[in-house]
Amino acid sequence: MAVITASMVAELRARTDAPMMECKKALTEAEGDLGRAEEILRVKLGNKAGKAASRVTAEGVVATAVVGNAGALLEVNCETDFVSKNDAFLAFVNAVAGLIASDAPADVAALSALPLSQEGFGPTVEDVRKGLIGKIGENMTIRRFQRYATGSKLASYLHGTRIGVMVEFDGDEVAAKDVAMHVAAMKPAALSSADVPAELVEKERKIAAEKAAESGKPADIVAKMVEGSVQKFLKEVSLLDQVFVKAADGKQTVAAMLKDKATTVKGFTLYVVGEGIEKKVDDFAAEVAAQVAAAKGA
Repeated sequence: MAVITASMVAELRARTDAPMMECKKALTEAEGDLGRAEEILRVKLGNKAGKAASRVTAEGVVATAVVGNAGALLEVNCETDFVSKNDAFLAFVNAVAGLIASDAPADVAALSALPLSQEGFGPTVEDVRKGLIGKIGENMTIRRFQRYATGSKLASYLHGTRIGVMVEFDGDEVAAKDVAMHVAAMKPAALSSADVPAELVEKERKIAAEKAAESGKPADIVAKMVEGSVQKFLKEVSLLDQVFVKAADGKQTVAAMLKDKATTVKGFTLYVVGEGIEKKVDDFAAEVAAQVAAAKGA
C-alpha cells in the first residue's frame, strides 16, 4: 500500500480545493497517484468548491444555540433561498452554532478549525463546509457569530430563519422574550442612546444640519433644530427609548415595561440574513449580448 504523506494531501487539496480528508481518501484509493486521485475527486465533487468560492452568498439562515450558561447567535450564508432550506445545510448551521456555544472560538478562523464530521466530510468545520459546497453545488460562508457566556440569563427569538435575536438579561423570562421579539420587529441600533455608534450619530447630525440650514433661520435656532433632530433620532434607534411593540396604550417604552417586570436587559445582538451584503443582479440581456459579441469576434 502506498504511503500517503501530508505533502501529497496538501498538493491535491491545492489542485482541487477539496476537503483534506476527501483528498486523503482519494489518494488512498488511487494508491498515491495524484493524477488519478484528482480524477476521483472530480467525479465525486465535480470541483464545485473551487468554482463556487467567488460567488456572492447573500441568502442563508440565522441560528441560535444554548449550551449550559453559554449561548450563540450565528449567520451562515449561501447563494440561493432554495439551499437555505436544504437539510444538510441546516444541519451544518445548527451543529456550528452548538460548537460556538460549547467551545468559545475567538473568531471565524478559530471556529473553522474546530472538529466536526457530517455527511462523510471532516474532520473540521472548514472541511465539512467545503465538502457540502461540493455536494450541494453552492458557495456557503460562515459570516459572523456572537457568543454570550456570563452569569446572566439568555433569551432568543428567531423570525423564521432570516432574523435572529439574542438578549442577555436578569429578571423575567417572558419579558426578555418579548424584548427579543421587539428587537426583531423594530431593529434598534443600540441598547441606549449612549450606546448608539458615533458614526451613526454624526451621519444623522450632518443630515439634520443640511435640512436646518435650508430654513434660513438664525444660527442659534438652526443649532437647536439640529440638536432636536439628533435627540429624536437617538430615541428612535435606542431599544430602551422605543415604544414597546406590545404596549397596550401605544406609549409605554421598553424601559418602562422592563421596570414594571423588574427585569434588566444588559445587551442584545440582532442578525438579519444578508444585511449589508451587495447582492448580484443578473442582467440576462447584457449576458446574451456579450456572448453574441464574443462569438462574432471568434
